[in-house]
Amino acid sequence: MARVALGWSAAKLAGAAKVGVATVNRFESGAATPIPATLAAIERALEAAGVEFIPENGGGAGVRLRKAS
Repeated sequence: MARVALGWSAAKLAGAAKVGVATVNRFESGAATPIPATLAAIERALEAAGVEFIPENGGGAGVRLRKAS
């Protein structure tokens, strides 16, 4: 959801996170759970691009884009 909100392809996210495109695809499809270091790299790349991760608040965890300043 975060990648799509940014308008990024899987390849662009992979490049920003310095992981393989296949890794992003497996993670997004649910075929595999990334190791913690890979997940952290993906999260850092998304956060650097303006994504905010919203914790569970009874309605489920989510993401949003930071407001432009």
